[in-house]
Amino acid sequence: MAGENDRTTHFGFRDVPEAEKAGMVHGVFSSVASKYDLMNDLMSGGVHRLWKDAMMDWLAPRDGQRLLDVAGGTGDIAFRFLKRAPGASAMVCDMTEAMLVEGRKRAEAGQMAERLGWVTGDAMALPFRSGSFDVYTISFGIRNVTRIADALAEAHRVLRPGGRLMVLEFSRIPNDLMQKAYDLYSFNVIPAMGQAVTGDRDSYQYLVESIRKFPDQESFAAMIRAAGFAQVSYRNLTMGVAALHSGWKI
Repeated sequence: MAGENDRTTHFGFRDVPEAEKAGMVHGVFSSVASKYDLMNDLMSGGVHRLWKDAMMDWLAPRDGQRLLDVAGGTGDIAFRFLKRAPGASAMVCDMTEAMLVEGRKRAEAGQMAERLGWVTGDAMALPFRSGSFDVYTISFGIRNVTRIADALAEAHRVLRPGGRLMVLEFSRIPNDLMQKAYDLYSFNVIPAMGQAVTGDRDSYQYLVESIRKFPDQESFAAMIRAAGFAQVSYRNLTMGVAALHSGWKI
């Protein structure tokens, strides 16, 4: 009978031992950290900024709320949240210290220092007490987690009753022809762009493969419900290239 050490998961299109995936993902983001924000702009033509603004529109941040942004990297979501709610606070949590280092260099980090914290941590074992936060966000990060169900369970644990989960992630375009065209762009352009800008083709090859391995909108919504969240819903962005999923801890 297979034990815990024999379990496998996917790293892009490859099957790897579960115990190795986190280290491999850490290597990817450590490699691209210094050019991560630039590559996001180039890959999406800046559209990722509109998606993050749409996330804030749906979240409607309020003064007094405490945000936990997991896989928060260079702080994009936390900065947006605090700009909309000057009386709120935020904690950015990421497994890759190099990403947090880049975030702390940004001008907004200094301007918001009294309301903003940075911590290295694992989405599957968060270093926070239960019921500590009003809002939990994770953007373009949950597909990289070794066990997504464990990350969602941790999100549920650290939220207070009445707290809200929101996930921004790449998803599936309902139109097969449009999805095929998007895949052609992703697999042929993005790794080459990663090589040109960061000198690292392999990391961006993994990132586009990980997008295709992630569950579709309905399947992921079912996972959120299974973690204990209620009133789960989603909104497609750019025809389903990305999607926002929302849930509440009742």
